[in-house]
Order: sequence, then C-alpha cells, then structure tokens
Amino acid sequence: MNRSGCVLSLAGLIPLFSVYAADRPNILFIFSDDHAAQSISAYGCTIRPTPQLDRIASEGAIFQNNYCNNALCVPSRAAVLTGKHSHKNEVYTNWMGLEPRQHATFPVLLNQAGYQTAIFGKWHLKFDPAGFDAWQVFPDQGDYYNPVYKTPEGNISRTGYCTDITTTTALQWLKSRPSPDQPFLLCVQYKAPHQEYMPGPTELKMAAYKTNDFPEPETLFDDYSTRSSALGEADNFFISNWHDLSYVQDASATEAAKKNLKRMTPEQLAVWNQYFEPLNTAEKGLSGLEKVRAIYQRYVKNYYMAVDGIDRNLGRLLDYLDTSGLSDNTIVIYSSDQGYFLGEHGQRGKRWFYEETGRMPLMIRWPGQITPGTSVNAITQNIDYAPTLLDIAGLEIPAEMQGRSFLPLLSQPDAPWRDAIYYNYYQPNQGVAPHEGVRTDRCKLIYFYQKDEWELYDLQNDPLEVNNLAANPEAAGMLKTMQSELTRLRQELEAPSYEDLRGETINFKTPLDVIKAYNASRKQ
Repeated sequence: MNRSGCVLSLAGLIPLFSVYAADRPNILFIFSDDHAAQSISAYGCTIRPTPQLDRIASEGAIFQNNYCNNALCVPSRAAVLTGKHSHKNEVYTNWMGLEPRQHATFPVLLNQAGYQTAIFGKWHLKFDPAGFDAWQVFPDQGDYYNPVYKTPEGNISRTGYCTDITTTTALQWLKSRPSPDQPFLLCVQYKAPHQEYMPGPTELKMAAYKTNDFPEPETLFDDYSTRSSALGEADNFFISNWHDLSYVQDASATEAAKKNLKRMTPEQLAVWNQYFEPLNTAEKGLSGLEKVRAIYQRYVKNYYMAVDGIDRNLGRLLDYLDTSGLSDNTIVIYSSDQGYFLGEHGQRGKRWFYEETGRMPLMIRWPGQITPGTSVNAITQNIDYAPTLLDIAGLEIPAEMQGRSFLPLLSQPDAPWRDAIYYNYYQPNQGVAPHEGVRTDRCKLIYFYQKDEWELYDLQNDPLEVNNLAANPEAAGMLKTMQSELTRLRQELEAPSYEDLRGETINFKTPLDVIKAYNASRKQ
C-alpha cells in the first residue's frame, strides 16, 4: 500500500483545504449496521427510493468501491476507529473488544485537538467509549424498541424506537453543546438494519411494502456449482430464521422474537400486530418454493423498512444542519460497518468477502468543498476513515495507521490510488469458514486457508461472482498474478502467518475481567 498520501501537504490543494486556516470543519459521522450498498437508490437500487441518503450523494460524493477489512461488526468498527487491520488492532472477532488506551483512535485525537465530541447509538466494542465528551450507547447490540442506553452515569431506559431516539438525542446535543464556537465531531450510530430487522411504528403504519412483492435477486437459488466447499457449508441461509422474521406469538416463535415483542408497549404492539398478523395468517401452511419465496419477501421488506427509518431520520439531521446554518462548515459522512446479503447466493448476513457483504456504502457531503455529484471509483477501505478524518482536521496521521487519507479523491476522484486491498475474516461462526482475500479494480481472490481452497473472480465479466476461475487453466495467469498480489500485501501489512491462522497461537478473545476493570476505572 502506497502511504505517500498519508500526511498531506496543503500546497497545491487550494481551494479544497483552504478552510483549515480559518476554521476547522465540523464532522457529522453517521454509521449504520449491516447496511447493504445495494439497498440504496444512489447505488442503483430500483426497488424503492432512499431520498435522504441520495441527498448526501447528490450534494457531495459517492464512493463506488469502498470495502471493509473484515465483514463483522466489532472488527470493522475497530478498524474504522484505529485505521488498522484486525491483526494490528487485535480485534479479530465479535467476541472481542477495543481497549481505547492501546490505540490512537480518531475521536481521541480530535478531542485532544480541541474538537467537542459525542457519540449516540450503537458502539458494540465492549470497553466504554473513550475520546468523547458525551456518550449514550447501547449495551452490546441494543434493542429496537424501548432500548436501554449506557451512559457515564449508568444505564437509562428510553421509550420509543431506537433509530428515532438516537437521532433525537443527537439533535438535542447539537442544539445545546457547551461550546458552540468549537468544531465538533458527532457520531450518530444506528442499530438498524441489523438482525432482527425490526421496522419502527412510523414505517409499519405506512405499510408501503405490504402487498407489492420485491424482485428476487438473480442468485437467490445459486447452486454453488463452481465454488469451493465453503459457501455450501454455511448455515446463514436466509430461510433459517423464519420465525424471527414472522414474529408469530405462539410456541414456535424463537426466544429472540418473544423477547423483542415483550419489550413493546401496548400501543407499539398494536401497530406491530396490525401489520404482521394478516401476513402471518396468509403464510401459514406454505411449503416448498412457495415458502422460500414468502420468506424472502418477509425478510427483505422488514430490512427495507428498517432502512427507511434511517433515511427518514437522516432527513431530520440534514434539515437541522441546513436551517441552523451549520451545513456550510460541516462535513457529513454516511457509512456502515459492512454490507449484507439480501438473498444473493441464497444467503442472509455478512462475513464473506463477496461484493454484497464486503462492500460498504460511503457518501460524503461538504458544501463548497466537494463538487455535487462527484463519483469516486478508487478502491477505498474502512481503515482509511481515521486517517481521512484526521486529515480533514489538519492533524498529523500516526505512522501506525495502515489506512490512507482519501481526502485528495474528493477534489480529484480520478487521481492515482492504491492497486489493491487486503481482507481477512477470522471468526468461524454460522458455518462461515475463515478466509482472506485481495481485490483489485478487476479481480478478486479468496483463500480459505483452513481448507486450502481458492476462489478467483473476474469482476468485469462476472460481477455476480458465480464463476470461480481458480481451477480454470485459461485463468492460470490471472491466478498467479493475484496470488502474488496477496503475498505482497500480506508482507507489507505484516499479516499473521498461515501457521498462526490455522493453529491456536492467536488469542481470539478479550478477557472479561480486562473489560470490567477498564469500564470500572472510567466511572471513578
């Protein structure tokens, strides 16, 4: 990875960065959970519009090829904060947490440089947030309805829908922040549209998707005929959570479904039942392909309604910036911790390095600094977020960060950039085999190192990734080139050896007593 652009000189980059001299920009960082780029109309979704998300893209820049380092919530969030791959920040799996004292995170550095900082919503990193003047975050995953928030003073219960509450709390902080003349970093981090994909009352009352069926993805009934054994062995097929999706109130409901229904007020439950009971009745007795297709419709409609709740609340944030006069000097960033399968390859969930799950949405608005409608095709990654945000504030980027500031791409989207990115998924969960990979502008190589199996895709001719070329003699040259690129990146990034990855030498868990001790010390 070329690090020449990490600490940028301002010379020659006027007027884009001239704001540094007079006034450092505010930063509104909006981060959702499991939000697939293919569900956003700015990225080509034709199922229904996402007008407020599209507003950021149309008024600023959209990144077409933005990827995570590890398609799992906790490792991706740790990479965003630290600018490092999992093997460098030592957050490999969802079982682990990020101890802020061990790393230079962008909130800590911005806070030390005079930014007012706050975070509201999903944190999910086990250790209490550091570098924030104000915070209210969900314990672990959080709940969609009537959630509990963890605060420096202790836990508080809130009544309402989590996306609405998080937005309201963020707006309250914006309106009453202690030092309005100081620049701010505000992180608004939504739980939606994470499993169990629960829509809010506003979206349920609209019932926009109750009758109209969505088109099925081309690969819904993928037979995995050319792939390695890994994809067919996974157990995160979308049909496996039928009762979580239906929320039936009987003995067949899962414990997760029962728990979520019990959290609702009578008024919330009435709205819920008015939408779902007719569907539950109509779908009883289905079997075979009829049942599969019904499950798919239930799954994606719930997911899209949760996304619609984000879009609606995003409008509240953008409207306040505009009416308060903050927009002109506020950079708005929207992203998610990874992508998500919406039935593609017959799957739900994340973890894989396939396009639907490894690709992350990234849209940025900066009035007067980014030409509206800018489209960036360069390959960026979540390890680039921290360096970029520090660069925006005119701060030095720590040498330990492996990412690269993509600030130059906002004014020169076709500027020379990196050739490839590295990916590694470590957690053997839901039947998804650990794997690593490399992606260039045209090709992708995936290596299931515990199976010693390869997958190679020509993304230009096979964008759906259904034709694995790893064993094709005609692609032998492409395979060799991509394997060499993988070796180069592994050496450059100091990735763990295959002996370590296949063995027991890497500690994939953070001791609970370390987390408890740190969180207790923060309260003293």
